[in-house]
Amino acid sequence: MKFRFVFAILITIALLASIPALAQAPKAPAKAWTPARTPDGHPDLQGIWNYSTLTPMERPAELRDKEFFTEQEAAAYQKRSMQTRNVDLDRETAPTARGIVNGTVETADLANAYNEFWWDRGTQLVKTRRTSLVIDPPDGRIPPLTPDGKKRMAVLDEANQRPAQGPEDRPVSERCIVRPNSGPPMTPTGYNNNFQLVQVPGYVVIFNEQIHDARIIPIDGRPHLAQNVRQWMGDSRGHWEGDTLVVETTNFNGKANFRGSGEKMHLVERFRRTDKDTLLYDFTVNDPQSFTRSWSGQIPMSPGPEHIFEYACHEGNYSLATTLSSARALETEEAAKKGSR
Repeated sequence: MKFRFVFAILITIALLASIPALAQAPKAPAKAWTPARTPDGHPDLQGIWNYSTLTPMERPAELRDKEFFTEQEAAAYQKRSMQTRNVDLDRETAPTARGIVNGTVETADLANAYNEFWWDRGTQLVKTRRTSLVIDPPDGRIPPLTPDGKKRMAVLDEANQRPAQGPEDRPVSERCIVRPNSGPPMTPTGYNNNFQLVQVPGYVVIFNEQIHDARIIPIDGRPHLAQNVRQWMGDSRGHWEGDTLVVETTNFNGKANFRGSGEKMHLVERFRRTDKDTLLYDFTVNDPQSFTRSWSGQIPMSPGPEHIFEYACHEGNYSLATTLSSARALETEEAAKKGSR
């Protein structure tokens, strides 16, 4: 009996001693996430994806060499950004009129034409808490323009500052031809930051919600179009590098410049699923004619809305007709003043 009692005590002590070891035992590694595959064996990237974010394209000067926010800094920046971008708050403090610009009276209501309900800039920074979408150069800033790039942008700026002589003087986004976020490359703006990706044998289709453009991209190894064929959104060709879809675009017409790019831009985009809720999008701009060096950006995209909606821009183009008629009226008024002197 005594032996059994001692034996029971020893067993109890052994079990108690093993509890910390059991608690500290390493957990089985989480099963690595693998994307679903299409019938041709490539990762399934299909779906509607959203790329709205509060993260700025370029790193703000006050952040200097800070590549990532801490969790606390990210929360503070998000709160501050949402307050400063709130159009309704700005309208309450803005002046009622700011003068004549491009032949029209610019008022607070015109500058903030939509109230906050209509904006969809996002409410979060990118998942990585980066301080800029630009990841190269390391300072998070777009490289300076070359002399040729500066000259081309100066011509556009001059046209935008005077009464429009014709439709060609107005920016292509205002004329509803292309928009910065439809790209390529695709980058966030104030709303409609959604696109749908579809994979079919031999092709990938990228359909943007804003400006309703669809890029039908061959992935069968065919060459680019001849150099004398130039297009607003360039000529895209795709291929797979492992599980990454790579899209190279050339043959731009240079009229839909991206941050100052020209017709010789060679754009490389990369799409890769990193988990079920993330499509990692990288792009690299190669344009020695326009920029002093190549540069890259990165946007982790999230699942978007259930449906893509029609983006009609301004049907009938009434805004452009009004802009041009206002410019002619302003010129007539100026001519009358000179004639009376």
